[in-house]
This record gives sequence, structure tokens and C-alpha cells, in this order.
Amino acid sequence: MKAMDIRRTIPADLDVLLDVWLRSVRATHTFVSEADIQSMLPQVRDYLASGGSEIWVACDDTGVVMGFMGMSGGKIESLFLAPEFHGRGVGRRLVRHAQVLHGELTVDVNEQNTAARRFYEACGFVVEGRSEVDEQGRPYPLLHMRQAPPNKPLQQTGPA
Repeated sequence: MKAMDIRRTIPADLDVLLDVWLRSVRATHTFVSEADIQSMLPQVRDYLASGGSEIWVACDDTGVVMGFMGMSGGKIESLFLAPEFHGRGVGRRLVRHAQVLHGELTVDVNEQNTAARRFYEACGFVVEGRSEVDEQGRPYPLLHMRQAPPNKPLQQTGPA
């Protein structure tokens, strides 16, 4: 991969980030109905526009947005990549960026999104718990995962 820049989001990013989210969800969250995706769009737009979260944007050397990550302290609230950038190291770079900033990290992953679970496990996360529904009460179970800072061993406490 060519050079990559990770920067804070700016207001002009909103439409591009929303497009990245939508294309990423459609490519990776096949278990989510189109009706639920459409109902989430206004919430995601508000989340991206609010500036309340610490949102980091990964861009290639020409400025093309490859993906983004939203943080709340040491919790990864969101990590979405444009489908054409999947498997190219962008997600790992964003996770490393978060770890440098916050040390120990946590993330909630949809249980049905096995590729995301494998990604986070490859980044050193382990499952610590499970919820039957997502934050909005929809029937999408969540796995609660944790990653220790470098050189700090972490023992798995949840189901494998």
C-alpha cells in the first residue's frame, strides 16, 4: 500500500464518510435488513456530524478517503472501510493509531459479522462478553471484546 494519512474528520467529510459507511455495511453486514440500514442512516449521519466522537479518517496519498474510525476514550465505536480497501492494512493501521492514543482498547462487534470478529482477534482482541441485542435493541447480538496494550498479556474470559 502507498502512503496513508490518518487525520481528524472535518465537516466536509460528512457525505463521503456516510457513503463509506453505507457501502461497507452493505458489503459486510449481510445479516442486516435493508429496512434496518435505511433506519440507521439518519442516526449515522447525526453521529458523524455531531463531532461528539473522536473520528479519525484514513486517506491515501492522493487524499481519497479509505475509511474511518470513531472513538470514545479507549472504545472503538465504529470502524468502517470502503469495500475497495478491505484487506489492505487500513483497518490495522487505524487500530494501531487508536492504541497509540488510548492504550487498552475495547470494541463491540456484531456476532454475525465473522470477518470483523476474525479481524479484531488478529489484532489481539479477545471476547469478554456478549449481549443478545445491539444498542438500539435490534436482534443483532454483540460480542464485547478487549485488547491489551503492547507487552501486557491478556487472558480470555469469555466464550471463544
